Order: sequence, then C-alpha cells, then structure tokens
Amino acid sequence: MVTLAPGVLLIADPFLKDPNFARTVVLLCEHQDKGSFGFVLNKLFDQQLDELIPDVLVSKVPVYVGGPVQMDTIHFVHQQPDVISGGMQIGPGIFWGGHFDTVVESINNGQVDLDKIKFFIGYSGWSSGQLGEEMEEKSWIISPATTTLVFDKEEQQIWQKALKSMGSNFAMMANFPIDPSLN
Repeated sequence: MVTLAPGVLLIADPFLKDPNFARTVVLLCEHQDKGSFGFVLNKLFDQQLDELIPDVLVSKVPVYVGGPVQMDTIHFVHQQPDVISGGMQIGPGIFWGGHFDTVVESINNGQVDLDKIKFFIGYSGWSSGQLGEEMEEKSWIISPATTTLVFDKEEQQIWQKALKSMGSNFAMMANFPIDPSLN
C-alpha cells in the first residue's frame, strides 16, 4: 500500500470540486507532521519561463501552476542531478530544487535537457493534519510517482494517464464526467 511521503502522486478524485485541484495530479515533495507541500503537474501557466525570469535566454520553456500558494515564487523538479546541484531526491530519478543560478546558466548553455525539467509558479500546501483529513474524505488517490508522468508535457492527459496507470479499477474513473448530474 502506498502511503503519503515525498515522491508520491496525489491524483484528484474525479468528483473533487475545489477549483484549484479539480482533475489535477500533485507531486508530493514533502510530508511531515507540521504540513505537506507539492506541485500540480498538469495546469499550464499562461507565461513561459523567459517571460518570468529575464535572465533565461531560451524561449518556449513552459511553466506550470504549482498551486495556489505563493504565486510569486518559481520552483522546479528535474532528472539531472549531474548538471543541477543542490537538489533533493524525492523519488526514483526525480529531484526537487537545486541551485537556481546554475539552472538558468545551464539552460542558456544548452546543458539542461528541457524534457527532464519542469518549472512551477507557486505550490500546493497543506497545514498539519489537513492532507490526512483530505485522504479520509477520499479527495485523493495516491500512487508512486514515475518520471514518465512527472515530466509528461501533455498536461491535458496527465490526470487520465495517472489513473490508467493504476489498473482497470481506476482506469474507468478517467472517463467519468466532470459533473455526473449532466449525464
């Protein structure tokens, strides 16, 4: 059984109504008694990295809405600890953070594989006990994170792919209507 810990995915229940998290997949980066946080993987932000960080010289680097908390901060996860130092491994082949100046320089020099890094504006956070309560309410389905899902660039498909990766019992949920009363 998968438990709440860094490196798991929180897959929103098909009927979760919270507009910040409806049909989202969150990569959990930290889970402690004092609280938890992570990043929504499948909500594309309306600006790209070079528009937010003028020192980035490469265009068309997508940024995702990591969550509703501190929307004035930029975060990242990656698969390149050999290029980006200072990150923390949160799952097999998945690293959170690192030295931001190194990231910018490495992007500009072409040393970072842009398919192996994902940027977020803001983050998703839960206070002490809050995520546990949401789990009891069955707001989330948890699954181990994979590099395939975390770094998927087809953000519109991540939620469905995450459910389908969990087997046939969950795969059918991927086709549930957003509002069953409209069926």
